[in-house]
Amino acid sequence: MIALGLVTLTSPRVNISNALTMSMPEDLNLYGDRTNVALLVFYIPYILFEVPSNIVMKKLKPHVWLSGCIVAFGVAMLGQAFVKNYGGLIATRFVLGLAECGIFPGSFYLISFWYRRAEAQKRFTMYWSAVIFAGAFGGLIASGIAKMDGMRGLENWRWIFLLEGVASIVVGIIAFFLCADFPQQASWLNEDEKKAVIAKTHNYEGDDVSITRADLWESFKDAKIWLASFMYFCIVVPIYAFSYFAPTIIKALGYNTIQTQLHSVPPFAAALGLCAVVAYLSDRWRIRLPFILFSDLLIIIGLAIMLTMHGASHFSAEYLGICFITMGAFTGGAVIICWTMMNMQGHKERSIGSGLVIGIGNAGGIVAVFCFTKDDAPLYKRGYWILMGVTLAGTVLTVVYALIVERERRHQLRVEGSTDKEKILSL
Repeated sequence: MIALGLVTLTSPRVNISNALTMSMPEDLNLYGDRTNVALLVFYIPYILFEVPSNIVMKKLKPHVWLSGCIVAFGVAMLGQAFVKNYGGLIATRFVLGLAECGIFPGSFYLISFWYRRAEAQKRFTMYWSAVIFAGAFGGLIASGIAKMDGMRGLENWRWIFLLEGVASIVVGIIAFFLCADFPQQASWLNEDEKKAVIAKTHNYEGDDVSITRADLWESFKDAKIWLASFMYFCIVVPIYAFSYFAPTIIKALGYNTIQTQLHSVPPFAAALGLCAVVAYLSDRWRIRLPFILFSDLLIIIGLAIMLTMHGASHFSAEYLGICFITMGAFTGGAVIICWTMMNMQGHKERSIGSGLVIGIGNAGGIVAVFCFTKDDAPLYKRGYWILMGVTLAGTVLTVVYALIVERERRHQLRVEGSTDKEKILSL
């Protein structure tokens, strides 16, 4: 249910990239860097309110808070369908960020209480794949909506936000009745079943635990959380850069609007397939680090292709580069989120930690929206070099994080005198 909700959310959020290849820039007078600023505004409330949102979700229960956020997002999306100028777009983008800030970290926070480490990656990836699904099929949907220009007196790009805004509201209402709460709160489990879930996941902390300012301060002092945050930041930059600008980059290769939307599908579809394979292998082999490093390598290879091959004779190579970058970014992001979340314990760490990691990490979206500007078209070399730099930095941070986690796990084993491999399921 949560994954379905995320499809309805991320599809319209990311589909502004499709709208920008239509008449939206001309209709709203989006000259210069106005497009980039409009994308940027979304991230201000999205970053600032993620930790408070998790705390509120715990008090109100997930099914209430998550469904409410989805409905609010849908209403804001409807408003975006009818904006008349640049100011209206800025206002609706801000509200969209405020409404969505509770969904992503809150959902991962909730999922982490239902599964143990050895089975978590598949579940996290299933949820994460909703984002990729939206990116992949958003292009197909947009290619159909592109033909609706003028229907009922509305431009085609307005229909993107109108239809998906309505879909978000409907899913939000359904989510209120179907979304699960934390295991201790789940009305559909009996007491024995609740105890079995808690024992399986080792989440013995009760739902009545309160989160204080001291807990916030302890999280801010945790070097591991900061490493995780910047590690996620480094993967978010290419994720959002290509979520927003893949259609623009593809269009620069000489395609019309509908061809552009259709050619934006395969990179995301390939990412979806790789994510599924990595999720299965990661849980089966009980290891995360190599898959993140492999994802970084894919991004680096893709960027190298984009930086060195241009022109009509190299279209296939450039398109392969786009596929590699998209596959590596989305696959790496899924593993990083699961790895860092499952290295946190209890409500205090996970509510604050997930908000900080995803909130700080999503500041990468601010960098991403300025990676590909109109002044750099059609080669966008500055953007590719920025992505290369943050990917290399992310690789270094990943190795450092792994060393810290390994040291903590081995210390824990020595203290407990345990040989339980489950407890060192981190690398």
